[in-house]
Amino acid sequence: MSDSWPRRRLLAILRGADEPLDAQELAKITGQHVTTVRFHLDVLTRESLVRQFQQPPRGRGRPRIGYSAVQRSVGYQDLAQVLADQLGADPRHRSEAAIAAGRAWGAKLDIGEHRVQSLEDAKDVTMMLMSELGFAPERDPSSETGDKVLIRLTACPLRELARTHSEVVCGVHLGLLEKVLARGGACDEMDVRLHPFVEPELCVARLELISAAREKTQGAATVPPGGDAEAFTTPSGRVAPQLRNADPNVAKQSAQQW
Repeated sequence: MSDSWPRRRLLAILRGADEPLDAQELAKITGQHVTTVRFHLDVLTRESLVRQFQQPPRGRGRPRIGYSAVQRSVGYQDLAQVLADQLGADPRHRSEAAIAAGRAWGAKLDIGEHRVQSLEDAKDVTMMLMSELGFAPERDPSSETGDKVLIRLTACPLRELARTHSEVVCGVHLGLLEKVLARGGACDEMDVRLHPFVEPELCVARLELISAAREKTQGAATVPPGGDAEAFTTPSGRVAPQLRNADPNVAKQSAQQW
């Protein structure tokens, strides 16, 4: 696997795409120059991580070259179903077990020396970790305050699994993130949440100082701001009630307003 973050992001985007994408489309999505994108695609092709396809031209001209991620041969969807079944019938119990598994993973992960002494430190570590995992994270400066930051996860490499087994997939990633931040020194200071699918292709990681989070939620039930999914929260390990939203615009507004 290539250790270049731009290539990891391109690969994550291609894995989540429904059809091959060409270099121009990928450049528009990532904000990179098309020449840079073509360079990374050539590397990924040589590494047998993506495959090229000839596509019809737009108007006159030569056929376009589309790229698609090489699909893994392992049946991850079936594996996720088996794991979910083994974790019990109760979604809340499965979530708690998945979070515990993620924490165990985070305890063993080689993350180097990254001290978390402020909210800014926590944001940097989260960006680094999610980049390494292929989530193509993006900061959302417009939503940042002195006690809260949001990080947009734009290319989940396990998106399809998360759609059907969010309590397992998102629970593991949440436990992992919580443990990595705790190893840096933020165990009792940071409230960490993952909001899956606030938009069809977007999840959000929310980091908030615990003192501020308690003031906001004291005496009220915790619910996800939007989207047809649960909001996974730590450090207590609780899982918020599921909120089903019939209006897709509400999720988009929530993603902009958090």
